Amino acid sequence: MKKIIFFLLAVSLVLIAEAQAPWGPRSKVVTDTIYSEILKADRAYTIYLPQSYDVDKTRTYPILYLLHGVLGVNTSWFTDQRAGEVADLLMASGEACEMIIVSPNAGGNPYKGDWNGYFNMPGWAYEDFFYKEFLPYIEKTYRVKSDKQHRAIAGLSMGGGGTTSYAQRHPEMYCAAYAISALMDIPEVGAMPSQSPDDKMAILNKSVQEHSCIKYVLNADEATKEKIRSVKWFVDCGDDDFLLDRNIEFFHAMRQAQIPVEFRVRDGGHVNEYWHSALYNCLPFVSRCFNK
Repeated sequence: MKKIIFFLLAVSLVLIAEAQAPWGPRSKVVTDTIYSEILKADRAYTIYLPQSYDVDKTRTYPILYLLHGVLGVNTSWFTDQRAGEVADLLMASGEACEMIIVSPNAGGNPYKGDWNGYFNMPGWAYEDFFYKEFLPYIEKTYRVKSDKQHRAIAGLSMGGGGTTSYAQRHPEMYCAAYAISALMDIPEVGAMPSQSPDDKMAILNKSVQEHSCIKYVLNADEATKEKIRSVKWFVDCGDDDFLLDRNIEFFHAMRQAQIPVEFRVRDGGHVNEYWHSALYNCLPFVSRCFNK
């Protein structure tokens, strides 16, 4: 009997060790920095590298640029919305292809004097940094398929507005854009207030109004509309989200311009769990676009 008990105990310990052992390659989530000559500062980014990245050193990957919200930073998608976990699940199941996912830091707390936002503003030329420094650096440093067909962009809230505006004004760069709870323009109710007309939140709000995604479509000429049609569009917003009306207005503007767009209104508000759940639609959507 003692031998049987000892044998069962030994088997149990082996099974536990095997369950805990790091067998095989795993994905990685890494945070690093790039120095910006344009912004005169270090800017952090967080990048997801898929399971096979360190196995096949010759393989290149499509890339998804993932933009955070107004009080978020580069790590937010991987902590608050658990993007790495979702990517692992969907890639393991075959619902999403292996891709690189990177989230740059366009954030900080504007109420504490930090610059924030994806557009060029006085003293904060972030869009110049993104296109002239950040994107080229990422696609040179990591094994990225650096063409339109293998590059997509997505984001939530302020990052959803940044996603939409970037893809509108740079349609030659992206095959797909997935906007979640997007700040398409400043809402009539629910906008984050500024303390004075000259503080950084006021400057951020003004930049959003100047880059209204709705007005851009309404004012576009036919040549611009045709370029926008080269992007696959998906807009995802909760039925309890204070930005829902602006997202509906964007959808109507796109339909009026005869620009195809998938539009989903799901149960939920302007909250982390909604943005987490959106990834289960976002990653398969951009994967289908990459594979066309």
